[in-house]
Amino acid sequence: MNLNEKHKDLLFKYSLGLTSQQQILQAKNLIDSNHEAAKAYANLKTALCPLETLENDSCPDELVDSTISRLSNAARVSQLRLQQLLQTEQSQKVTTKSYFWRNLGQIVAAAAVILFAAGAFLAPLRHARQKYWQTQCQMQLARIGQGLENYRDDNDGKMPAVAMSAGAPWWKVGYQGKENHSNTRHTWILAKKGYVDPIDFVCPGKRQGRVIQFDAKQAKNYNDFPARRYITYSFRIKCSKASNYCSSSQKALIADLNPIFEELPQKYTNPFMIKVNSKLLGRNSNNHNRRGQNVLFGDGRVNFNATRRIGISNDDIFTLQNVDIYKGCEMPTCETDMFLAP
Repeated sequence: MNLNEKHKDLLFKYSLGLTSQQQILQAKNLIDSNHEAAKAYANLKTALCPLETLENDSCPDELVDSTISRLSNAARVSQLRLQQLLQTEQSQKVTTKSYFWRNLGQIVAAAAVILFAAGAFLAPLRHARQKYWQTQCQMQLARIGQGLENYRDDNDGKMPAVAMSAGAPWWKVGYQGKENHSNTRHTWILAKKGYVDPIDFVCPGKRQGRVIQFDAKQAKNYNDFPARRYITYSFRIKCSKASNYCSSSQKALIADLNPIFEELPQKYTNPFMIKVNSKLLGRNSNNHNRRGQNVLFGDGRVNFNATRRIGISNDDIFTLQNVDIYKGCEMPTCETDMFLAP
């Protein structure tokens, strides 16, 4: 069978790693069943081999933001000028001439083309930026995972932890009192002792690419992150019967911010209660525009999941089993019930 243009395009994209899961299967079947396709694929891999030695440079956030900002401004300016032109001409009481309407029609058509082009170009650019932040988020979670491993190596295999009394509220992120509240106090140890850069605890998608950091010297006296905005991930609350919440590679340790507990009371003395409804159960983390969430597992893997349910048990990592009302002190009753909060 001779290769057509569609086959050649599929092989080229497959060589560059730009194919979907379905296209990967199609490409493999084509290579296995067609000698000419196998030869063409081998030649492509040989030609592209030198590219594998190149290091990937990340696209700076400033460049992406600047490009999108300029395109947005250009579209707004074109639209504003068009509106001003129409308003000016409508307010003038002059004799209407045919050439004026021809010129006006040309101007309107040109402006429409500019607006259409800007709109068509902005959508893929925004998508590319979101994908970039998603990848950066995965890298940050991987670094946090490495920080956890380094801490364990330095502390006889123990995970960072603070003593928590039964029923202690895990939602009080940023509380600096002597009482060990909030589920982020364990993780704060990694930032406080230098195992993880504090910047890595803020998802790039959540901060819209901006770097959010605090005074490290002053933070040495803190018992928790300075405030909620400095940590936009959710961490596993382990079952009281579990001896080591890193024991299984299938266990989710950290994920993008829990969508159920996005809004927390500003004052720690205020009561906390959230009743779960179908809307809360159906949405993903806001870190990546509800498209899904990155999840760090016990073996160091970081996957982007379009769903909140993980593993064979199809467990929702953002809720507890058989719990509809949360007061901020609940814990899993078994190890199979993964719960990442707040």
